[in-house]
Amino acid sequence: MTRLVVVYDAGSARTGEIASSLSGLGRVTFAVPAAAAAPGLLTTMRGLADVVTLEGGVVDQVRALAALGPDAILTFSERMLRHTAVLAEGLGLPFHSPAAAELLTDKLLQRQALREAGVDGVRSRGLSDPAELPAALDEIGLPAIVKPRVGEGSRNTFLVSDRGRGAELVAGLLGEGERELVVEELLLGRDCAPFGDYVSVESLVADGEVTHVAVSGKLPQVPPFRETGQFWQAALPASERRAVEDLAGAALRALDARVGVTHTEVKLTPAGPRIIEVNGRLGGMMNELSRPAGLDLVETAGRLALGQGAPSLALRDDEVFYLQLNLAPPVPCTLAAIEGVRTVRSLPGVCSYRTLIRPGSAIAGGVHTNLLDLLVGQAPDHAAMLATIEAAMDALTFTFTLPSGPLRVGARSLRRSWEDVAR
Repeated sequence: MTRLVVVYDAGSARTGEIASSLSGLGRVTFAVPAAAAAPGLLTTMRGLADVVTLEGGVVDQVRALAALGPDAILTFSERMLRHTAVLAEGLGLPFHSPAAAELLTDKLLQRQALREAGVDGVRSRGLSDPAELPAALDEIGLPAIVKPRVGEGSRNTFLVSDRGRGAELVAGLLGEGERELVVEELLLGRDCAPFGDYVSVESLVADGEVTHVAVSGKLPQVPPFRETGQFWQAALPASERRAVEDLAGAALRALDARVGVTHTEVKLTPAGPRIIEVNGRLGGMMNELSRPAGLDLVETAGRLALGQGAPSLALRDDEVFYLQLNLAPPVPCTLAAIEGVRTVRSLPGVCSYRTLIRPGSAIAGGVHTNLLDLLVGQAPDHAAMLATIEAAMDALTFTFTLPSGPLRVGARSLRRSWEDVAR
């Protein structure tokens, strides 16, 4: 029987989603690094599929996986992309090469490769010591972006507008565990209101050949760079959509992406589209968006890993498919209550609404994209989509317990910076 090995770690698609989407292709085995193999996770996985724990060195892991006779290997976790590439090479299975996986996950090397290929010349520089910041800002200029050299989910990504604040920020990040940072120029987007000034391109790569699925529009971000939702298709004219797709395709070829579903983020600037970053795996929450439109991207990733090539695409274009997210506070607190759930679920066009953090749960804080809930819907056009999202924002209220006491916040207020919300 055909067997697919899925290398799993935090940041992946949900285990149940992976198992159900891939089960029609063959027998699924979750391969979990020993450091991530929590008893509760393993118990959940064993109820869905076969499970192996990745122990020892790479040679030991390849030997253990080879004994299963796998026909494909893939991952939906950013942090497992490089390791999966090494395992795939050892097993002789299709995947990104280890060199390509490094380019797809190392933000500094990725920028260098794109510049050298003439795809996009965004200025960037790495630093591992706060003393290196002045020279980096001399080269890049202000304002700039500071972010981890390797990371996902907008973790520790900040805007730097002045040198003093930048020095404090870099010293704090490096002192709190980040080993190396990237400083890069801030790409200034054009006015795209009421939508965000960036998009993403969802692409399928089969033996290096790129097929674009969709250009995903975005809802406006919450400061500093926290995502609040996305939709198919983006509200762009056809000519601009083609330019965005052409840029994403050139970037994937420059990075030698070989096999899988990819997610390329693109800034819409007054001078044209520019690369934000290229991800060599399925974008976060993207399957929640694609399935109502008729395409299961988790299943598609499995088919690509099996060498079946990119499927023929028949996405519906007579409706807008969307998902909207409310973001947890960036400060430590506890979610005490959520009100308005029943009202949201009854709104026209809402396919599903679910909470992602249970009342009573602690929230660690931080500027990464930490989600309270997920609204999925469809609408006849972008205006109707926005109307439903606004109605949902009016209906939802969250209560948080902070050291200073309880704070009741309407969902609409969560779109503002937390300093304004808590004031």
